[in-house]
Parts: sequence; structure tokens; C-alpha cells
Amino acid sequence: MVAFSKLTTSLALQLLASGSLAHPGEEHDHAQLRRDISLRDLHAAHGARALAQCSNSATARRLKQRSVQRRADKVRALRDARGLSSTTPQKYRRDLAALEAWEEVNHNETGVYDYDMFSSIESVFDTNTSCILAPEVTAGPYYVLDEYFRSNVKESEYSEGVDLFLEVQYVDISTCAPVPDVAVDIWNANATGVYSGIYTSGNYAAEGVNSTYLRGIQLTDHEGVVSYETIFPGHYEGRATHTHLLAHTNVTLLPNGTISLFNKPVSHIGQLFYPETLRSAVEATYPYNTNTVDVTTNDGDMWSIVQADDTYDPFPQFLYLGDDITDGLFAWIQIGINASADYQTDEYYAVAGYLAADGGHAETSALTGIGGGGEGGNGTAPGGAAPSRTAIPASA
Repeated sequence: MVAFSKLTTSLALQLLASGSLAHPGEEHDHAQLRRDISLRDLHAAHGARALAQCSNSATARRLKQRSVQRRADKVRALRDARGLSSTTPQKYRRDLAALEAWEEVNHNETGVYDYDMFSSIESVFDTNTSCILAPEVTAGPYYVLDEYFRSNVKESEYSEGVDLFLEVQYVDISTCAPVPDVAVDIWNANATGVYSGIYTSGNYAAEGVNSTYLRGIQLTDHEGVVSYETIFPGHYEGRATHTHLLAHTNVTLLPNGTISLFNKPVSHIGQLFYPETLRSAVEATYPYNTNTVDVTTNDGDMWSIVQADDTYDPFPQFLYLGDDITDGLFAWIQIGINASADYQTDEYYAVAGYLAADGGHAETSALTGIGGGGEGGNGTAPGGAAPSRTAIPASA
């Protein structure tokens, strides 16, 4: 565990109590947050112990071999499509020794192990790819239910930025086997720190609740994998830079190609974070560099991200696709879940709205923390039948 995690936890809680970490729509009690961080760590420790018991099984070894080949093939295809078939690896400079040693050595697979342009891509992916990201943090006040079924969540507007090709693989913590047919939502702020689908103080999205950029949902395949084409998220007030994930099980695929999530079990609520050196490199580019909001670093985030170790690891591994960061990034993470768990009644499962045939609908209480879900109350889906609309194909 990072040496100064207790110090940063204390600092984060002090800042939270003073209100300096509050984001519009989020409400927290600092004593409750301390308990929730402890509970998160217990969840993570339990999951890590369970995974350890099956991590050397034939199932786990075969899964890793297939994952290595799949990721290598994907990166080759991406590089070829972009004319980046060969690339010189890069190394990051280390400033905050304790935190960045964890962030970089374990996650920046671009060049920290002295790969060169003649190294096999398979060797990059044959490092430790087993991570555990417990149901540990809020879905946030900006979760929109029933988004478009698609893998490319970028749209023609408000999606400019550094391309991020993200692979998420869900495995059962009791068997180390992949978990298929999990509906995985992804959403994050755009390069200037604004979420789509939301129109409230501090987050006035263009087109309001009818906007859908950088949001989407996919079903895991037989390997437990979903892949998204998105952008590296921008930052906003009070939070470290992050990408949201939320997973439902036992979902229903409707005849029109959409997925009904109403009253379906929630098996994972999480957020992915990124090393500060990577964030800094991205945010030196346009349009990230037009964002004038103060940055909250990982060691200042309220969720004590620096308490990362081999049990709780919210940082995806990643590599550059080319010599320059603007050529794009490929990132991957493996998440252990209890496939039978249901966190629907968790106070951090907050539904801010939903998308239907006639457009977006806001759950007002979810944006104010009253009743239906900001981070101070249980999130509940809107009543009635599941909305119907035309799906965007998964290949879109």
C-alpha cells in the first residue's frame, strides 16, 4: 500500500468537510465517507483472496493466454489503421515517488520495462494483467439509464480529444472464469470537463438532457470483455480525472436491439483513474488545455485513490499507440466481480435520468441528492415500462 495513504485520506476528508471537494449534485458526510472507504477496502481484500485461490488454475492460465493474444492483435490493428505499425516506446518522468511508482511501474506498459520497437507486442501484454476493482465508489450524480448500445461513444460534437481504446474484462472472483452477458455502462466528462445528458448547476451540457456524447453500453462477450472507443476524460472541479463504469447482470435484450436495465442486479459500481503524468501529458494538448478549472490530483481525491495496492487497483494498464500521445492510447483492466451480487439498494447507485424514444429525461431529485439518488440517497430507476427506441449498432 502507498506509504502516505493515511495522510492523504485525512487531507481529503478535511477538504471534504470544508466543502472544497463538493461537485454540483454530490452530497457527502465525511464520517460516512471514511466508513465507505474502509468498506471498499474490505470488499477489495475479499475479492483478492478469492481470486488468489483460482489464479493459477488451468481456467485462469488459458484466459490470460487468450487475453494476451487478443490485446496484441487489437493494438496491431489500431496501429496499422493509423499508419503506426512501428513505434518507439516512451518512459514517464517520476515526480511523486511513492504514488507514481505504483501508478507507472504497474500501469504504463509503453516502455517502463525497456521494450523497444523490436519487442513482441505479446511481451507487453504478458505482464501481470490481473486486477481487482471492488464495488467501491459512487456512480456519481450523473448516471443516465438506458443509454445507446454502442462501442464507439464518440460523436461528431463535444468528443474531441485524445482517443482512448479501452478494454474491460470481467471475471468471477470465485472461479477466475470470464463473466459473459454483463451490461457495462461507460461515461465520462469531455475534454473540458462537461458530462452529456445532464443540465444542472456546474454541468450545463450543450443540448441538455438530450445529449449522449461519451456514453454507451455494451454486453460482455464470451470472454467477459467489452471494448470502447472513447476519449481520455477531462477534469472538473473537486474530482481526480476518472472514467465511470457500472455493470448490470441478468439483463434483457429487447427486440429493437436495446437493453432493458430496469430493476436488474448491479454487480459493480466503479471508476477508473489515471496516473498524473499521463493526465498532464494529455491535458497539454488541445482542447484539454482550454479548461481553466483547477485540477484535483489523485492524491487529493476524496476517494483516497492512493490507497491502491494489489487488492484495490483502479488504474488501467495502458500504452501509447504511437510516438505522440495524440496518436491515441490503448488501455485495459481486468475486474473481479461477484456475479451474484446486487448493489441496487446501495446508497451510491444513483440514477440521474434515462434516455427514451422521445429523448432524455432528468430525475430531478437525483441531481439534488434528495430521495432518488445523488450521492446522499438511494438511486432508483424511473417507474413504468422500459423505454423503447432505435439502437445504434454495436459497431457504430
